[in-house]
Amino acid sequence: MVADHAPHTDDDARVERARLAALARYDVLDDEPLGSLDRVARLAARLLDAPIATVTLVDDDRIWFKAGHGSRRLTHTGREPGLAASAIGQDEPYVVRDALNDPRTARHPLVTGDPGVRFYAAAPITTLDGHRLGTVDVYDTCPRDIGARELEALSDLAGVVIDELELRLSALTTVRAERSRRQASDRTRATMEGFAATLQRTLLPPSLPNVPGLELACHYHAASPQNVTGDFYDVFSLGDGRWAFFLGDVSGHGASAASVTSLTRYTLRAAALHHTDPAAALAELNTALLIDPHVRQQCTVLFGLLRTTPEGGFDITLASGGHPPALKLGPGPGVVEPICPDGGMLAGAFPDAEFATCRTYLRPGQTLLLYTDGLTEARPGGKFFGEDGLADFCADRGEAGAVRLIGELTALIGGFRPPPADDVALLALHAPHTASGGEPPA
Repeated sequence: MVADHAPHTDDDARVERARLAALARYDVLDDEPLGSLDRVARLAARLLDAPIATVTLVDDDRIWFKAGHGSRRLTHTGREPGLAASAIGQDEPYVVRDALNDPRTARHPLVTGDPGVRFYAAAPITTLDGHRLGTVDVYDTCPRDIGARELEALSDLAGVVIDELELRLSALTTVRAERSRRQASDRTRATMEGFAATLQRTLLPPSLPNVPGLELACHYHAASPQNVTGDFYDVFSLGDGRWAFFLGDVSGHGASAASVTSLTRYTLRAAALHHTDPAAALAELNTALLIDPHVRQQCTVLFGLLRTTPEGGFDITLASGGHPPALKLGPGPGVVEPICPDGGMLAGAFPDAEFATCRTYLRPGQTLLLYTDGLTEARPGGKFFGEDGLADFCADRGEAGAVRLIGELTALIGGFRPPPADDVALLALHAPHTASGGEPPA
C-alpha cells in the first residue's frame, strides 16, 4: 500500500541522513507527548471540521505521535506502513480524498480496520533549512474534498509546530549554555541576548508585503535585549484584492509570552481565511487561547481587513480586542482622528468576550498608525507620554507617509530618557496621493 521508504540512491540516503540529523537536534524523540502541541491538533480538527487530528514526527523506523485530538493516545508506531511517512515525501500538503479507492491507501490498516479512515490530509512540518520532520494530519471516516484555504490553514499550523520546536530548542540551548558557562557572566549575558533577539525575530514577519497602492512601514523597539515580550504585527494577502493586517500585545514576558504570540499570529492568519468579519477572527483567537489549559496570557489586538477602491484609497473594517485606538492622520497638518470601534474586550480573558468592529476609509494622503502601549506608557522626563502626546506628535506629520512617520517615531523613541519600560510595536499604512482625487465611494 505505502511505498518502501528506504533510500534507493546515494543522494536519497544523504537527504535522509540530513533529515534525521535535523530531527535529532530538537531532542523530542521519546515516549512523552508535547503538551504545547495539543492546541495545534485541536485547531486543526476545528478549522478543517475533522474528528481526528494528530501531530507526528517521522524517525528512521518509527512514527511518533507528539499530539492528538479525537483518538486514543498513541506514543509511536512503526514507520512501515505509515501515512505520515508518505506525506513527508511531498513539499506540498498530501491529500487522500477517498482512502478506500485510492491505490496509495486502499490496503492501509487504518483504512481497512479501525477507525476506518476514508479521508486524510497532512501538511509537512518543515524546518527553516528545508528538512521535513513530520506532519500535521487530519482524518475523517467518510470521503470528502478539501479546499485551498483549508490546506493553507493546515500548512500554517505546521508552521506553528516549527515555531514551537524552535522555541523549545532555543530554551534548551540557552539552559545548556548557562550551565556550562556559569563562570563567564559576560558571555552568558551575550548568549541570553542573542537568544532573545533570535526568538523575537521568529515572532515577527521578516518583511512587509508589497500591497499595490499602499505604503507600509513598521518598527519594533525592544525594551530589553535579554527578554522577549509579546508585541506582534503582520500584513498578508487574502486574495481577490483583499488584505489583512493586525497588531497587538500579549501580556507578560519571556518564552511563555513568546509561545502565545506565535499561537496568536498563526491563529489570526488561519481565521482570516475563513471569516470575512474581523470580529469573528478575534472570537476564533479568543477560543484558541481559552481552550489551552497551559495558556494564562491574554492579549489586546487590532485586526483589520482592507480592500482597494477605484479612487485610490482603501475601505477598512477594523475590529478591536481591547487595544488602544489606531490614529488616522491627514490629509494635511493638524488632522488626527482616533479610529476604534466602541467596545471590544481582551482576547483570552472571558469565554463570552465580545469584539466590536467599525469601518473607515483611508483616502489618498492619509495614514493609519497602529501602536502598542509601550509607547504611550513611556515616561520621558518623568512624565507619561500618553495618547495626547502621541496625537500631538502626529498632528504635524499628517502627510509624512508611512516610512517617514515610522522613521521619526523611531528617532523619538530612541531619544526617550528613561527609555520605554515595555516593548513598542508600530505599523503604519499610507495611501499616497493619486490623480483621481480620492473621494470615498458612495
